[in-house]
Amino acid sequence: MTQLAAALSQALGQQSVLTSTPELTPYSRDATAGYAQMPAAVVFPEDAAQVGAIVRLCAEHRAPIVPRGGGTSLSAGAVPVRGAVVLSLQKLNQILETDAQNLTMLVEPGVITERIDETAATHGLFYPPDPGSIKTSTIGGNVASNAGGLRGLKYGVTRDYVLALEVVLPSGEITWLGSKCRKDAAGYALRDLFIGSEGTLGIVTKILLKLLPRPAAKATVLATFSNLEQAAATVSAIIAARLNPCTLEFLDRATLRCVEAQVQLGLPTSAGAVLLMESDGHSGAVAEEAAQMAALARAHGALEVREARNPAEADQLAAARRQAYPALAQAWPSAILEDVTVPRSELAAMVRFIEETTRRHDVACAIFGHAGDGNFHPTYLTDERDPAAMARVRAASREIALEALRRGGTITGEHGIGLAKKNYLPLQRDAASFALLKQIKRAIDPENLLNPGKIFDL
Repeated sequence: MTQLAAALSQALGQQSVLTSTPELTPYSRDATAGYAQMPAAVVFPEDAAQVGAIVRLCAEHRAPIVPRGGGTSLSAGAVPVRGAVVLSLQKLNQILETDAQNLTMLVEPGVITERIDETAATHGLFYPPDPGSIKTSTIGGNVASNAGGLRGLKYGVTRDYVLALEVVLPSGEITWLGSKCRKDAAGYALRDLFIGSEGTLGIVTKILLKLLPRPAAKATVLATFSNLEQAAATVSAIIAARLNPCTLEFLDRATLRCVEAQVQLGLPTSAGAVLLMESDGHSGAVAEEAAQMAALARAHGALEVREARNPAEADQLAAARRQAYPALAQAWPSAILEDVTVPRSELAAMVRFIEETTRRHDVACAIFGHAGDGNFHPTYLTDERDPAAMARVRAASREIALEALRRGGTITGEHGIGLAKKNYLPLQRDAASFALLKQIKRAIDPENLLNPGKIFDL
């Protein structure tokens, strides 16, 4: 590794290469509990040309490359393998163009996700994808994992807003995939191949994003229930009524109590669950939709329904929901955030199964997530240093993943596979499609240098 470190330092400058243990330690893991591996080096390129040079040098020395954004991955997607060079994209952090005429924005991968929507807002525009880690995750990581978010119900996920990508291939070549055109049928959709590929096929160095006109109005409603099943039934009723809210989020009692301890907003900690409902669009339609959702919540047993009195209160409620995982993580030695999705008609039944399964395995569990699109985040509250406790967590997690599949769902709605879910992927994919994944990887990265061991093993 000494020769490679010297070559990298010569190409980038010594200040852009880390090799000492204290410097490397923060890059040995991401936000996923239970996974860590010290890298051999960390590098900080400043442009696509330097990324290409790093890739070529690593290929010469047969060193694996692990791309890294904000390190917020919850699937161990950014955890190094032994001997790897972690390629941090934090210096590629510029918004290069906001094209208000064509409703697009060109950004580098290290831009914090929240900054994209804040910049769009100054032009009266809107970038909808909003993962829970919006204040710390980077857009490159969002692309790599096809991140979702609270507004996914109405607006979709990251893939729905990527028009084009600049990608450094495993050969070190730089290519541009896509265009500003909303219609483009010129050959295979290669751009889409790299979205959600978790850094295993190429390294994204520029992203052209689609923007929308900013909604004129928004209403936020908070409904309190005695149990989580009532909240789930309300969500199913809202969807069945053909309403189209931008957000339908739920939190159970355990999550509520941890969040309230952090934000102190006066959330109803004695409640079994709350449902956060948001509508946006034209003011008249928003008011009508909010009233209909409130009525459905009451019809399904809501103890209390209240609408945010002003935008500041609405923002506080949304911020409280985003605090769910950080609050749980601070309250327990380890909080392992799961990610499964089922068809929305299966919501209530899946809630019951999660509660019964974690109780049977003696695993403390908080449940929250994006109820409107069927995406659950059962969060196991444990201590990753306790082998017996982790064995119980793994057993419960496997049963929940299998139940999601049995109900027509998926083992991950937005976090990706990484290391954490790769043993489950063959259970979701048939043999032909699983083989096709490997064929694509071998065709594009025949030396298996880019984020090896993630998603599947070769």
